[in-house]
Amino acid sequence: MAHLSLYRKFRPATFAEIVRQEHVVRVLKNQIERGEVGHAYLFTGPRGTGKTSVARIFARAVNCEHPHDGSPCGTCATCRALSEGSLDIAEIDAASNNGVNEMRDLREKVQYPPVTGRYKVYIIDEVHMLTDSAFNALLKTLEEPPAHAVFILATTEPHKVPATILSRCMRLDFKLIPEEDLEKHLMSILDGLGKQYEREAVAAIARAGAGSDRDMLSIAEMCLAYGDKLTYEGVTAVLGAADFETTAKLADAVLRADLSAALSAAEGILSEGKAVGVLLRDILNLFNEIAVAKSCRNAEKLLSLPARMFAQVKAIAEKADGGAILRATEIFVKTENELRFASSPRIALETAILRAAAPQTDRDVDALLVRIAALEKQVAALSSGAMAPTPAAEIKPAPATGFETGTTHTETREDDFPLPPPPEEPPFDLPPWEAYAEPVREVRKTPAPRSVPSEDPAPFAAPSAPETGAVPAAPVSDGPRGAETTFGLFLRKLRKIPKSGVLYALCRDLEPSDEGGKLVLTTDIRTVADTLGSERHRTAMAEVLGELGVTDFEVRFASASRAEEKDGVEQLKKDFAGYPVDIK
Repeated sequence: MAHLSLYRKFRPATFAEIVRQEHVVRVLKNQIERGEVGHAYLFTGPRGTGKTSVARIFARAVNCEHPHDGSPCGTCATCRALSEGSLDIAEIDAASNNGVNEMRDLREKVQYPPVTGRYKVYIIDEVHMLTDSAFNALLKTLEEPPAHAVFILATTEPHKVPATILSRCMRLDFKLIPEEDLEKHLMSILDGLGKQYEREAVAAIARAGAGSDRDMLSIAEMCLAYGDKLTYEGVTAVLGAADFETTAKLADAVLRADLSAALSAAEGILSEGKAVGVLLRDILNLFNEIAVAKSCRNAEKLLSLPARMFAQVKAIAEKADGGAILRATEIFVKTENELRFASSPRIALETAILRAAAPQTDRDVDALLVRIAALEKQVAALSSGAMAPTPAAEIKPAPATGFETGTTHTETREDDFPLPPPPEEPPFDLPPWEAYAEPVREVRKTPAPRSVPSEDPAPFAAPSAPETGAVPAAPVSDGPRGAETTFGLFLRKLRKIPKSGVLYALCRDLEPSDEGGKLVLTTDIRTVADTLGSERHRTAMAEVLGELGVTDFEVRFASASRAEEKDGVEQLKKDFAGYPVDIK
């Protein structure tokens, strides 16, 4: 007898043998028991989830003379006839019979009644491969089929089936099979074959099946051919996965930000002939296991790894930061998508390793969070009295000033933290006319008393003049030069007073002059004159000018005639630019 593959040898023969898909099985069994069999069904779902197997069981069950719990009995004359091959059940592969002629032939044959059973069942697999003309030829038959005809359409891509076909079928969606059910199914098969196996190897095969029972059985058959006993190492070798120890070193180096160790581990794996895509897949699987071990209490049960491997994964997870695990996983997932378009997959993988292992070179939010977490660990280690080991890629803390690692200060004195020297005064930009002011001459030793009301203190707290080194005031009576010099010193002092920015801005454009010992500050803007004439600003100006020995001053608004005179003087200077013009 020819050898049969596992997925063919152990194909389910009854609804009870179907792995999961309870929602589909229950609908079909109830229809059979109630005699309410529909004329068209659409089975959709991923590959290897049991669509064709359920269709075959349903085709025999609707013709069985004595169905048992909705499943065919297998002993009646009809079941025996159908098992030997009958024209009442026809399977059509739409991938190779997708033309309009095949559908026309089906439409002609469907008119003939069944030979042995009550229904003539047509199973059309991969129905989405039919052409538009073939769908149109099938449409009329699905709309008004004979009473003895039942159509079962199976597909993995229902979105490619026309809406006119979908609306005439009862749609049943098949789901991916959980790993736990795949493991139970595989262990029952291995027990029936008398094969020895490791529980971790069965779990690895179930994970590789990715929810498909047929894929799992195909992988299991390869692993059984690898050795007499089904072991985890044998399954890893058959799947072409990289060595776990080396991959774990690579993942650990990435999470520790050790570039040298990470690249060395990757080079070691690739030099053994492992494909870049396979290594990237193994890295992603390992990071997923590390994330599960980091966040789940029952991680050992969920992962189903050998004890030695799980201990290694757990150790890596405990030392790693959750943000670093997530960031590295996202980087490698993005690389997996980009790998199909990369001209040099190896360089793309190594670039992803460099980026994942060097968060200090990345400026995105996730990299900054990883660096912050590393610094928090160092701070916690310092507070506990032991310095944590600093990875090469982590940010080095600034050199300590007067602190020793592990030193605890119980008392802090003011002398231990000397204040820095006061900053130098910023350069002061004098008005243009101050560049020509004569040096201030020392006239009096004692400054004149300030005329400040005692009951209502000035809102501006001007700093008091120092006793030594103070700039002596220049008399206003020294002519125009003396007025300009005094006004320049006034602006210099006013700028040093806190919260005097508005007053300084208003005073900067004033024109100083001397009228019989009285300092007159003139402006061409009435709003400025009115604002400086208010009690608040005038009191502040009087206090600052008093420190310079000026007791009599006035802020004056220039009249219209003054403005016209000024304009005339400017025009005169412009017309006789080559001659000195002295206005008296």
